[in-house]
Amino acid sequence: MIRTSNRRRIEAKRQPGYYPGYSTLSQQNYWDAKTREVVLERVNNTPTIRFFTPREARTMQAICDRVLPQDDREEERRIPILERIDDRLYNNRHDGYRYADMPPDGEAFRLGVQAIDEIARTLHGADFADLGHLQQELILKSLHDCKPAAAHDIWKRMPVHRFWMLLVQDCAEAYYAHPWAWDEIGYGGPAYPRAYMRLEGGRPEPWEVDEQRYEWSAPEDSISDNYEFIGGEESHYGSPGEGGTH
Repeated sequence: MIRTSNRRRIEAKRQPGYYPGYSTLSQQNYWDAKTREVVLERVNNTPTIRFFTPREARTMQAICDRVLPQDDREEERRIPILERIDDRLYNNRHDGYRYADMPPDGEAFRLGVQAIDEIARTLHGADFADLGHLQQELILKSLHDCKPAAAHDIWKRMPVHRFWMLLVQDCAEAYYAHPWAWDEIGYGGPAYPRAYMRLEGGRPEPWEVDEQRYEWSAPEDSISDNYEFIGGEESHYGSPGEGGTH
C-alpha cells in the first residue's frame, strides 16, 4: 500500500491511472495481424533472464522497483521491466549510437550494477537488494546527483550521469511499451491502420474514456516524488546523439 499526502491509505489496484476501466486491448480488432501479434506478445510472454547473472538480476530488480515503483499495482499486474531490459541486452538491441565516453550498453549495465552494490556495501555493509527503500533511493539519488560514495574506479570508466540516464530511459521504455501502461494513460494503441479521426478541438476519439483524477504521492519513507536536474545541471538534457559515436 501507499499513502496520499493526506495519509489516506490506497489499496494496490488492478489498473491504476487516470482511466479506470479502459482497456487498450479492447481495440485490438482494429490493428493489423502483425501489430496485434507484437502487442499481445508483450502481455503473454515475459522473457526469461538470460543476460544478467542471478546476483545481478536480484540487484537490478531492486533498482527497477525504486526507479519506477509499481506499489499502486496488484502484484500480478506489475509490468516486467527487468525482463525487458535483460532481453534487450541479451539480444544486443540498441539505438544505433552510443556516447563516445560510454562502453556498450551491456557492459555499462554490468558496471553500473557492480558499482551500486559496492556503494551499498560501503555505506551500509549489505548488498543493495537487502537495504530498506529509503536507503536504496538515497543511493540512487547519489547517482542522479553525480555524487556516488564509492566505486570511483568504475565511474572513471563511464560518466555517472550518462549511466543514470541510460538506466532511467530503459526502465521507462520497458514500462510504457506494455499495454497495461497504455491503459493507465488512456492510450488507444497503434493507430495503424485505423488512424485517428478527431484531430482538432480536443475532441475524444470514440474509443476513448473520460479522464478521472488519480492521486499518487510517495510513501513516507521515500524521496521518489522530488524533482531535481541530474547533477544539478539542466545541460545534461542535451540531444540524444550529442557527443556520441555512430
